Parts: sequence; structure tokens; C-alpha cells
Amino acid sequence: MGLIAGEGGTGMKVRIDSGKCQGHGRCYDLAPELFGEDEEGYGQVRGDGIVAEGKEQAARLAVANCPERAIEIL
Repeated sequence: MGLIAGEGGTGMKVRIDSGKCQGHGRCYDLAPELFGEDEEGYGQVRGDGIVAEGKEQAARLAVANCPERAIEIL
């Protein structure tokens, strides 16, 4: 994938469906550079969700380990 102009990312972006997230925390345990937690412990995407170069595998790992399938790669 090519870079998004001005972003320094990989063209990959992640998103969490807050309606599906149950707060297990696997996303931010596995990829803390991409995901954090809100005040109630539910996962949230850090920044604008653009995956930095070299972090693609961490994004895929978080997607694969979410029990609710609440994370998607765009």
C-alpha cells in the first residue's frame, strides 16, 4: 500500500465499533501504540487511526484477537 499524503502512514487505518466492544482490552494490550482505553476500560483508537509504517502486524494481531470482532482494518 502507498503512503497517505502528509500522514506518514501505510494507507492502513483501524476502527473500533463501540457498539460491539465489551472492554476485554486485548487490543490495547497487544498494540498499545494503536489502541488505548477510555475511562470505562473500553478500547479506543489512538489518534486518527492511521497505522504507522511497521505497525501493520500489530494491527492485524489486535483484529484477530478481539473476541467481539469489534476492530476492523479499513
